[in-house]
Amino acid sequence: MSSGQNSGGLMSSAGLVRYFDAEDRNAIRMDPRTVVAFGVLFGVGVQVLNAVAI
Repeated sequence: MSSGQNSGGLMSSAGLVRYFDAEDRNAIRMDPRTVVAFGVLFGVGVQVLNAVAI
């Protein structure tokens, strides 16, 4: 590749950066700890149901 050509890597990702930087006022906001807690509780619930089914 010659030094005069632009690979376009930075330009192709610029739209994604703008898209994910934008904050929507109508979006649902959740604390990350809530998501982790829900995942842990869901996993524990699956384990309990699996133990009861045996």
